[in-house]
Amino acid sequence: MLLLAPSPAPAAAADHRRKVGGSALRVRCSSVRELERSPGPRPGERLPPLREAKRVVLVRHGQSTWNAEGRIQGSSDISVLTPKGESQAETSRLMLLSDSFDACFTSPLARSRRTAEIIWADRDDDLIPDSDLREIDLYSFQGLLKNEGKERYGVIYRQWQKNAANFSIDGHYPVRELWDRAQSCWERILAHEGKSVLVVAHNAVNQALVATSLGLGTEYFRILLQSNCGASVLDFTPQAGGGPPAVCLNRLNQTPNSPVASGSSAGRKTSKRIILACQGATQNSAEIGVSGMGYAPLNMLGIIQSQKTAELLLDQKVNGILCSPQVAAFDTATTICEVQEAADCLGADCVPRYVEMKKLLELEIDDAFQTKQKSFGEIAQSGWLGSMEYRTLEGLWNQSKAAWQALLNELKDDTSERILVVVGHPGINLALICRCLDLTMDYMSSFHLDDGSISVIDFPDGPKGRGVVRCTNYTAHLGRWSIPITRTMETDEEF
Repeated sequence: MLLLAPSPAPAAAADHRRKVGGSALRVRCSSVRELERSPGPRPGERLPPLREAKRVVLVRHGQSTWNAEGRIQGSSDISVLTPKGESQAETSRLMLLSDSFDACFTSPLARSRRTAEIIWADRDDDLIPDSDLREIDLYSFQGLLKNEGKERYGVIYRQWQKNAANFSIDGHYPVRELWDRAQSCWERILAHEGKSVLVVAHNAVNQALVATSLGLGTEYFRILLQSNCGASVLDFTPQAGGGPPAVCLNRLNQTPNSPVASGSSAGRKTSKRIILACQGATQNSAEIGVSGMGYAPLNMLGIIQSQKTAELLLDQKVNGILCSPQVAAFDTATTICEVQEAADCLGADCVPRYVEMKKLLELEIDDAFQTKQKSFGEIAQSGWLGSMEYRTLEGLWNQSKAAWQALLNELKDDTSERILVVVGHPGINLALICRCLDLTMDYMSSFHLDDGSISVIDFPDGPKGRGVVRCTNYTAHLGRWSIPITRTMETDEEF
């Protein structure tokens, strides 16, 4: 374990910040255009207005017979759930058992409807089938084994794999059609009077629902992963004076199985991975306006969270750990490193591991963001963020550019397998997720991360390629201390 750049003592905090330009976060943007650039509509811009807050939970169906065979399903309705798929759906039912859903929309296809029936068991209301929730229409591809698609369609199949947004078959553009359908679905889902809505559908259409809710185009297809029975949670908040609601992706793809178990993303093998681990809770997490919060140690909950994260990552052979110099992040990273290096003693490996651990100044976060809040979006959009706080947020955003590039450099552009764990405050990890997705600063309020959560990003094309987000805000590993996938709406109106 290699330790660099020891963190300053609390008494030296102010001097430490002065040494990096008056504030650890005050890094000016090289161009104002970078902050103004947007990949498309603003989050939620094309959604209908709401009168009250609404939560929507998206679940993909369990493993199907054609999933298991490696056959292209599309919107065909021949495959059914395997025994494993039924078991996954039962796990999802237990995972969502305590939630007070008001309605369940489902794809009419058998594999999705059966998953919905298992999850919705013993509830009084009927399922609401919606044909636009069917899986992507793949026309002549449907029913083919993947190797048959390659052999029979050649160039067209390669376009489906490499450039799906512009992929055309039988006179159709399937991904563009899918995005239109997803936008149409939101009209009906958000028009439902229920405050908590479950949607059970498919891989591609759930990707499209997440993307269109955030105003992201078809180029984000296959970037926001949806595993069998993975759950994604979206919160919609009405805006004063009407207009489209604010949207926050509370979590992406919380799966029945470990999010770090597989070495592939959307069927593609990957040897490069970044795991963003949020530091555990600190002694000052619940306080506001306390100076020097960046140097507060973990509280008992934070210690448990860091241990649980270390245990989750034990089956991963971590090559390097980068962390913020601040105490909570450093202590969380140290716990992960110690467990990794004790893998042989813990029965997870036959030989000792060596993990390089470094402190990265660009991961440090200003004291203004060390307060505990319901979501980062509340800080970014509330009156508490006056002009001074907004400049601090802008500084954090600018700083995240250098941090993200440093992480990509650590991955190394070669053929070796490399897993990098990054430990920091939820605020800096939110900025890194946005950097990965090539979004702008205003998207930071569209994602949420909890203390002790992890987010996983794979790079099937190496660090110079696009990152595939396997999951965000995964907390199931925290056990009884985890943040529930959903919260009871009756007692948590603001999510």
